[in-house]
Amino acid sequence: MPTVTVGHENATPIELYYEDHGAGKPVVLIHGWPLSGRSWESQVAALVDAGYRVITYDRRGFGQSSQPWTGYDYDTFAADLEALLTHLDLREVTLVGFSMGGGEVVRHIATYGSERVAKAVLAAAVPPYLYQSDDNPDGGLDDATIAGFEDGVRGDRLAFLKQFTTDFFSAGGELLVSEDQRAYAQEIAAFAAPKGTLDCIAAFGRTDFRADVAKISIPTLVIHGDADAIVPFEVSGKRSAETIRGSELVVIKGGPHAINVTHAQEFNSALLAFLAVDKA
Repeated sequence: MPTVTVGHENATPIELYYEDHGAGKPVVLIHGWPLSGRSWESQVAALVDAGYRVITYDRRGFGQSSQPWTGYDYDTFAADLEALLTHLDLREVTLVGFSMGGGEVVRHIATYGSERVAKAVLAAAVPPYLYQSDDNPDGGLDDATIAGFEDGVRGDRLAFLKQFTTDFFSAGGELLVSEDQRAYAQEIAAFAAPKGTLDCIAAFGRTDFRADVAKISIPTLVIHGDADAIVPFEVSGKRSAETIRGSELVVIKGGPHAINVTHAQEFNSALLAFLAVDKA
């Protein structure tokens, strides 16, 4: 099982599980909360078939990666990503971040620069700033909503995940995938670390990425569903696209949060078109 060691907790290594398929320019897919690299199932084959090397990995605390007690903040997540890129010696990378994974993308670029990274994709992503605060009154998450998430995870995590995965794949109250697909996502989420699942709520809910987004100068695709009730387009994707000079914006009509699954064909077409520009 391929892993990269990103640190230690006491004497135990903290290892990230990853998969590495195909050949060509590398594309690193960074999953959302509280899932794993398996959530990119609809993208991996399409990208490999199009001539790309595709790397998925499980964030610490999720999927088959280690489940440490600490380290669920974006500085650590960005350092973990840098360790993976260095371990595989990846160059000319496109980083694709879905939902909270978009936070890794912008924090990594702002912290480590673009020496290894050629392009960025923010897919239904949380940047620039979800938290509703005094200096961000139109944010998408207020204290009560964040507390509701945290109470749900603490109180009955499995029941919370059942409702969350329903909302994840739904637009206008309609579930846009099969019940089997929804249950599969719930099962993946159920095996994540309870502590990591909880701590990540504050990470994606309260981290201010505005300064990070402002530093991005590489080609960037922002792709978002206009019916996303979890990370609303108006407070996230729209603002990122307005901030990143020269970025490309694709809005998927009727798309919920999980556009890479519910609208996989549209999502993949937009992603492949963006990747193909200046492809060697």
